[in-house]
Amino acid sequence: MRAREGNRGQRSEAQLSSGGRSRLDQPRTGRPALFALPAYDPEAFGKLSERVARFLGTGRFIVWMTVVVVVWVGWNTLLPSDWRFDAYPFIFLTLVLSLQASYAAPLILLAQNRQDDRDRVNMEQDRARGERNIADTEYLTREVAALRQGLGEVATRDFIRSELQSLLKEMDERRDASEVV
Repeated sequence: MRAREGNRGQRSEAQLSSGGRSRLDQPRTGRPALFALPAYDPEAFGKLSERVARFLGTGRFIVWMTVVVVVWVGWNTLLPSDWRFDAYPFIFLTLVLSLQASYAAPLILLAQNRQDDRDRVNMEQDRARGERNIADTEYLTREVAALRQGLGEVATRDFIRSELQSLLKEMDERRDASEVV
């Protein structure tokens, strides 16, 4: 019965939201715009920036960038002038390298910020784990101390042996005394 009531409540909410009527008990999500801006997933963009930053920090990137620059310079200096697309000062090459650097720097910073966030979360988890370990250690220390105090009042095997031996001696003495009489 309750499941049906819950489903009925969900249906009415879905009907209200799909019907275009807004609910009075919930705030508006935003103003309706004339056109919708494209939405992007910040997590996917962050992962892409980390992959790019990780690639930019490798020897493979340096080798490929060196090969591209050498081929570019060789193409524009060694081939006939009809085939050249960037004259000697290599203005277009400078523009391409500047564009690559202007995109690489923010992507690297974004990847570093994401790494800082992960490091902060890991540090907080380590701190909480350390606090739990300290609390557990203190608890176990108190328990061991309580056990030691409790064992101080418990008869040990040596104590019981000495008591039994003294009782046996006392019984032997009484038996010898009764035999004499």
